[in-house]
Amino acid sequence: MKLHPARIALPSFPRRLIAVAAFALCSGQALAAEPFVVKDIRVEGIQRTEAGTVFSYLPVRVGETFTDEKGSAAIKALYATGFFKDVRIESEGNVLVVMVEERPAIASVDFSGIKEFDKEQLTKALKEIGLAESRIFDRAMVDRAEQELKRQYLSRGLYGAKVTTTVTPIERNRVNITFAVDEGDAARIKQITFVGNKVYSDKELHGLLNLTTPGWFTWYTKSDQYTKQKLTGDIESIKSHYLNNGYLEMQIESTQVSISPDKKDIYITVNINEGEKFKVADVKLEGELLGREAELKSLVELKKGDVYSGEKLAESVKKISERMGTFGYAFANVNANPEINREKREVAFTVFIDPGKRVYVRRINVAGNTITRDEVVRREFRQFESSWYDGDKIKNSRNRVDRLGYFNEVNIETPEVPGTSDQVDVNVSVVEKPTGTLSLGAGFSSSERMTLSASVHQANAFGSGKTLGVDVNTSKYNRTIAFSHVDPYVTDDGISRSLEVFYRTSRPPLVNTGEYKIVTTGGSIMHGVPFTELDTIYFGIGVERTKVETYFGVPGFNDSPQVYRDYVAAFGASGPCTAAVVPANSICSATTTSFPLTAAWQRDSRDSVLTPTTGQYQRANLEVAAFGDQRYYRGVYQYQQFLPVFRTMTLALNGELDYGAGMGGKPYPVFKNFYAGGIGSVRGFEGSSLGPRSAATANNPQGDALGGSKRIIANVEFQVPFSGRDRSLRWFTFLDAGNVFAENQKIKTGDLRYSGGLGISWISPIGPLKISYGKPFNAKPGDLTQNFQFQLGTGF
Repeated sequence: MKLHPARIALPSFPRRLIAVAAFALCSGQALAAEPFVVKDIRVEGIQRTEAGTVFSYLPVRVGETFTDEKGSAAIKALYATGFFKDVRIESEGNVLVVMVEERPAIASVDFSGIKEFDKEQLTKALKEIGLAESRIFDRAMVDRAEQELKRQYLSRGLYGAKVTTTVTPIERNRVNITFAVDEGDAARIKQITFVGNKVYSDKELHGLLNLTTPGWFTWYTKSDQYTKQKLTGDIESIKSHYLNNGYLEMQIESTQVSISPDKKDIYITVNINEGEKFKVADVKLEGELLGREAELKSLVELKKGDVYSGEKLAESVKKISERMGTFGYAFANVNANPEINREKREVAFTVFIDPGKRVYVRRINVAGNTITRDEVVRREFRQFESSWYDGDKIKNSRNRVDRLGYFNEVNIETPEVPGTSDQVDVNVSVVEKPTGTLSLGAGFSSSERMTLSASVHQANAFGSGKTLGVDVNTSKYNRTIAFSHVDPYVTDDGISRSLEVFYRTSRPPLVNTGEYKIVTTGGSIMHGVPFTELDTIYFGIGVERTKVETYFGVPGFNDSPQVYRDYVAAFGASGPCTAAVVPANSICSATTTSFPLTAAWQRDSRDSVLTPTTGQYQRANLEVAAFGDQRYYRGVYQYQQFLPVFRTMTLALNGELDYGAGMGGKPYPVFKNFYAGGIGSVRGFEGSSLGPRSAATANNPQGDALGGSKRIIANVEFQVPFSGRDRSLRWFTFLDAGNVFAENQKIKTGDLRYSGGLGISWISPIGPLKISYGKPFNAKPGDLTQNFQFQLGTGF
């Protein structure tokens, strides 16, 4: 076949319009062109399309006879490609001439005025339907895209949104497409009306909804902006509330949504048919119970005489199915069939159990880990290959892998092995995330003022699961530089090892006027031994070299509290610092070395570290220094409990008891004292201001807070999210109690300080923010109070 797309000199044969003949033939008319043998084929009008592409759609080749039927087929085939908006076929003698006019190509697709949606996501969505750079321009497709964009705005409650599409021709038969959007103002929900509700008041039903009318915080939550998805979710919440309280046949008969003529106000009406309230007549188990009827029956949360609850029934079915899975029956069918007695308003359930075949795991496959080694994932698994399938172990394995923090996503599937009915594979797919971090940070708190921090961490070094880190923190009176290394699996049994080397400088709290300086250099090694899925015990040893520096009558420095000067005198100060009366202009210091041994236990069953709603956290730590210059022990016990209240509210309880004392005739190190007051302990009192104080002086009539060797703290918080289940922004009310006590002072509940108040907690884009307003209930003379307190950490 000869190609002549750019031939200039052509034979001067008259052209015959074969396209007309082909059309006439297709329409049944008598007009027809004479068949001829094709000696050559020429394509005219192409700019981007290859001539070979056109030839591939032609049903005739050089040397073959061209007929009207082939001409009609050629035109249809070329139009069907979508590349051309006009196609003609003519002949010059025995040369077949294909003349085409190409559709424009898309040079660019752009958006302007869009704030509600992410431009990259819109570009990706349009590309999936063929509207993208370098694709063929199709006006119908552009119109559909415009209508879909308008529909998306309507679903977000932006009824006034206007979309204008501009198609601009440019050189080389291309076009630029621009979607210009005027989003307008979002329509607000003016009123939500319930019709037919008698059992529950409008106020109770409104409390179940995420959608609300405008309020103080709806500018942030956007709960006053209507969307179909939100309304669907709220309708399900209403249904669930009725079903969970016995109204088995409750129905939402209709939902009307109307908008005001100016498209600014939305009115929602929900029509409810409540039905009757049902009680449970009986619950029976039938089917293959594996001789465990009593065990399975204990999992049923609905009992005879209980008010029917759809949630409890669904939870019962789920628990039975999961329990069957722990016995190896991965595909057990558990169904609850109701028998309704409307006259007695009772419902009986028969739970049918079909365990199917017992299944075992053939193979565990790990995918998606391009950096992390397979063994790092596999060692977290509690389900083993060639063992019976255990649903609890698989779920626990998935959670353990997720808690590593190396992956954005962790998904597990258990497909059947082809050709078998009693084997499954466990396929673990992960999406890795960067685990190396370099960060600089700053923060501000009402107690420490400005703080700066920097850190370099590699949490999954070389895909091994080990952590390397360098931390630097500085504040008004605490500075630290530390190097750390953590190996979570020194042994195959999961024993961990942590190594740390540090340098810390401490100065007195901001509430003090007396000055001193404590410099501690040291290191530690710690091993952790897990003995349950939730419990870990730790054993460690460290070495600390501590230098305490005090000032007396030194220009530019306030005198150190007497207790620190006594400590320096007792631990090896030389020169004038050992005199009965220390002369003015004395800078004294003492350096001690200790070897603290540590034993600790931790249990953590919280559902989240940042915003827990359920579970417990406990830790107990005992530090004993029996060798070296220092001789002391120091114990810390903390207990936290999180209890879900109502639908989204949480009751948070925290208690801490700390105790330290000297050993072997040595005093308890003053720099190991505990402090209380401020956010984190007893709000409403200045940070670190509670407890024993130094003797009053002319310049410091209240004395300095010294902390103490004993501390007791108790906190109660009632936490409520501002919107639905979004727990990043919460308000809370609190009651605090606590104090610190000196080594020779007894702990008395009468000496505790109490406070209460409210606050806001926000996981903000710039870091965690906590604001509280506390009112002390029993402040004593000399106590430093501070009602408004806040803490903010940020990164930049």
